Amino acid sequence: MSRFILSAFADEIDPSLKTQMDVLDEHGIRYIEMRGVNGKNLTQYSLDEVKSIKKHLDERGFKLSAVGSPIGKIMITDEFDSHLELFKHTIEIAKIMETEYIRMFSFFIPKGEDPLRFRDEVMNRWQKFIKAAEGTGLILLHENEKDIYGDTPERCLDLIETLNCDYLKLVFDPANFVQCDVTTYPDAYEMLKDHIAYMHIKDALFKNHQVVPAGHGDGHVKEILTALKARGYEGFLSLEPHLANFVGYADLEPNSPLNLMEEGGPKQFAIAKEALLKIMDEIGG
Repeated sequence: MSRFILSAFADEIDPSLKTQMDVLDEHGIRYIEMRGVNGKNLTQYSLDEVKSIKKHLDERGFKLSAVGSPIGKIMITDEFDSHLELFKHTIEIAKIMETEYIRMFSFFIPKGEDPLRFRDEVMNRWQKFIKAAEGTGLILLHENEKDIYGDTPERCLDLIETLNCDYLKLVFDPANFVQCDVTTYPDAYEMLKDHIAYMHIKDALFKNHQVVPAGHGDGHVKEILTALKARGYEGFLSLEPHLANFVGYADLEPNSPLNLMEEGGPKQFAIAKEALLKIMDEIGG
């Protein structure tokens, strides 16, 4: 039995947590993949400040699907000790927020360099992440992201198999794979399906790598969700619109009432959600 639970990067709606919650309320979404809060990344807050944010969430009935952290989103050549300390701080934030997931990355590779040259250092740093999270009950989610070590399915799988950790899983982001000229389905999906614990919902075009609403790009979002449903996936679909520079929705969906909305984050979010719901209706999700 599969179950898709909607979540969202609410900071793409507005920097203000109150506005984020107001808009999510309108859409009936109760989970946030929290990244930016009141104009600052969640990981930059003190633990006391995080407790205050959690209180505001509790008062409105919201929970976190994951901490959308920036961990691993530095150069592989950057100093690491302070970043590891930030990760340990992020672990404490996840505990306060009562979420089991921390979204992470596998380090930017210097432009023009062979990622395999830095493989050992990537694995070494990730082993330290794994050791720091041992016994916490948290699940570390690696997201495929353009220009990091794990930006191809082969290197995502290499990370998983080399580290061999039962609390390391994958976020599958179709748009990010498209922006790396990777065929998401069946190629990337089939290679990684046993390790996918979380989905980001955004799409993109091969021709110019522009992010577009789900189902309107080359990310095969419908096929991936259909396959996940057949496998009994129970987990989050996290909306990450990235539509700030997207134009042309009226041409794609000329009859949508969303065309009448004022431009801005709430409209972009509504477009992203409507596109996902259309796919879910088509697959019976």
